[in-house]
Amino acid sequence: MEETGEEFGPWLARQLKLAGKTQAELAKELQLTRAAVSAWIAGRSTPRPTVMMEIAKALGTDIGTVHTRTTDTQAGLPVTWYHRPGYPDGGRDLGNAAAFAFDADVQVLARETCQNSLDERLTENGRPVRVRYTLHELTGEHLDAFREAILWNDLFPHYSAVSELAGNQKVGRVVDAGVRDMYEKSRLVLLRVDDYNASGLTGDDYADGKFAAVVRRQLESLKSGPGAGGSYGLGKATLWATSALGLVLINSTLSVPHEGRTERRMIGRLELPWREVDGRSYAGPAWFGRPDPESPGAEVARSWWADEETVAGLHLTRDGDEPGTSFLIVGAHDVASLEGESLEHDDKPRSEEGSEDTRDIKRMHERLVEALGRDFWAAMIGGGGRLPLLEVSVRALRNGDEVVADTPVDPSVEQPSRSRALRAHYEGATVDRLTESGQVAIRNIPLKLPLAGGVSGTLGTHQAVLLVTDAAGDEDTPFNQVHSLRGNRMTVKKVTARNVPLGTNPFQAVLLVGEAAGESAPFAREAEEFLRAAEPPEHDRWGQTEELTLRWSPSAYRRINNLTTEVNSAVRELVTRPKRGGREGGEALRKALTVKSRPRAKVPSGPVVPVLDKLDATIGDEGEWVITAEVTVPRGDEIVPMVPVAQLDVRSGGRPRLDWAELVAVEGCEVEDGTLRFAPGTRRATFRGATDVASHPVRTALTRLVLELRADKGV
Repeated sequence: MEETGEEFGPWLARQLKLAGKTQAELAKELQLTRAAVSAWIAGRSTPRPTVMMEIAKALGTDIGTVHTRTTDTQAGLPVTWYHRPGYPDGGRDLGNAAAFAFDADVQVLARETCQNSLDERLTENGRPVRVRYTLHELTGEHLDAFREAILWNDLFPHYSAVSELAGNQKVGRVVDAGVRDMYEKSRLVLLRVDDYNASGLTGDDYADGKFAAVVRRQLESLKSGPGAGGSYGLGKATLWATSALGLVLINSTLSVPHEGRTERRMIGRLELPWREVDGRSYAGPAWFGRPDPESPGAEVARSWWADEETVAGLHLTRDGDEPGTSFLIVGAHDVASLEGESLEHDDKPRSEEGSEDTRDIKRMHERLVEALGRDFWAAMIGGGGRLPLLEVSVRALRNGDEVVADTPVDPSVEQPSRSRALRAHYEGATVDRLTESGQVAIRNIPLKLPLAGGVSGTLGTHQAVLLVTDAAGDEDTPFNQVHSLRGNRMTVKKVTARNVPLGTNPFQAVLLVGEAAGESAPFAREAEEFLRAAEPPEHDRWGQTEELTLRWSPSAYRRINNLTTEVNSAVRELVTRPKRGGREGGEALRKALTVKSRPRAKVPSGPVVPVLDKLDATIGDEGEWVITAEVTVPRGDEIVPMVPVAQLDVRSGGRPRLDWAELVAVEGCEVEDGTLRFAPGTRRATFRGATDVASHPVRTALTRLVLELRADKGV
């Protein structure tokens, strides 16, 4: 991208501030009137070429810099750290609360940062946004050089002050552990996230814009499109949460020039808790940049336009001049990988350097590839003339040398069945019903959108798209799941399909809602807005949220529950095998055989009571109890209807009763208003149910379930 020089007047005004000179002082050096300099700055006139040379000399730069005006002169104050002073009223912030919304988990980081890159994709050229994750371990002289580049000696007193308070608060303990690891093991892990064909951090340092939203502010979300994934302004906090040192450096190439430039806009932000250094208190955050001459005493640091050498020393050199942003997480760690090792990856090969090292770059590489393939597979799919939205890769380096080669995330490898389903949809190769392996069945699922403002009624019906295919090739992926996604095609919701008949062949399903269902789908934009409001900060489900309640109504989430019910019904219909006729092929066999019949047992008189025989209970994706129960029915002419009652097991007192979110018959019975009814002659029956999470008094994982069958009192 060719640089566009800044207008001479604003450029000259800033250089005078950086140099600490007034207009009168410059005029005196040039032997001109102050009015002449004022006219240049106001844009009423420009200096003659011979005067340009004198201006360059006065500013301590070359004539080329004055002519092109694509960078600041070197006459300004040097790059430094600015630490926000403590509050005058004595208040203390012991960490950034936004960072506590997420764990120190590279998989969460991947989800949030890749979503942000998708949201900032430049759509005019139709090309995908390219995102690359680079893990880089520094040791020895490479570590020393990097610490010098970030002015570590200036930062160290602040880290020492935090370490002294480490025993009293959480952030301090994390920072202390990060500093100790760097010194004790003589290493530092950098995790860099680059995106290309994205908007970049445009806008002023302080006024409204993408730059200020990310670097200066909390809980502000400025997204480029209506189908954006983020809405809380919390996702950026994962960058600092993943840094054990609370430090992130940024290099942005802008899609819209700022101060006449686009390349190498640099800034750093440090998140530490309140501290005292040399008798002075500091509030928490600090910024790495050039002192702003417009701030009192030129203390506040703002972004600066760096040269290539400075960028290289900070390990932030970008590939080419395509717009986008590079975030460098300093001291990256992956605490959540310890839980993953013990619970999810027992059968997977460990990295050579030990599974308990939260800074193991090979292990982090594995987890990044896994998360990106799981959450963004759909955004990487094209077909039928439609291009992918995303290309992503992960690599690992040590002191600049390749440890793990750049690994493109391939959706056909990570999610083979779902990738096949989405491509078939794009290419118009779907069917109405599955009859052969490899086919993709399609159904339209209605989502009735409510009216805003608490008004009763329906705005309109959006037609979501459900795709179902067999799970061939998905050995490492849970079967029988529905992945739901909207406009930016990030997987929002992953749930196991309910009420699927026993013996059904493994399958996978995809639900496309909002703009993911197609821009021409009725009410696609309105569905996008509605579901975006129904997502929590983690963007991992749709349900009741405060925004949904305020903008629509407290009952608006039921529209989503109805969508889920419709999806489950459609999935069950598509995957259930057609039943063969009861007498098909059996008549000739019956005629050829003689079977001695036994006398029928005497049927008891009076009503009989079914008994619970088997129970299978698991905790569902949203924290609900999901049960499958089998019932035996004694012989009798009259069978008492039964009511399934779910309760929590407690040590003393009455057992809390849970409500059913769903209760359905599988075989041998019917469900009417929460009551099981049995046809005469039934001997066994099966039903399934899911509890309503809203009725759980405590977290499900901390409880035990008791299921009882009680006679219907209405009989």
